[in-house]
Amino acid sequence: MLTAVAVLASLGFMGWLVYRVVKGRQIRAYVVSYGLACIAGIFTFAFFLNMDILRLFKVFVSILLGGLLIVLAAFIQRRRQPGGE
Repeated sequence: MLTAVAVLASLGFMGWLVYRVVKGRQIRAYVVSYGLACIAGIFTFAFFLNMDILRLFKVFVSILLGGLLIVLAAFIQRRRQPGGE
């Protein structure tokens, strides 16, 4: 059921983009990026709901660990001075 909603949302988003192009309205890059992120989130949510609990837990821990490493790398990069060391 949720997969069908995700497919309909992606078709609706593509139809909305085509409608705006036909009408001659401007499409900004952030609107397309935000729409694609929302659709990807819906597909991801539908995929994870179909998984068994142990695998879902492993994926969740992997996502948290990846996010933590990204934040740590950004923190370390901000601490370095552009001309230092």
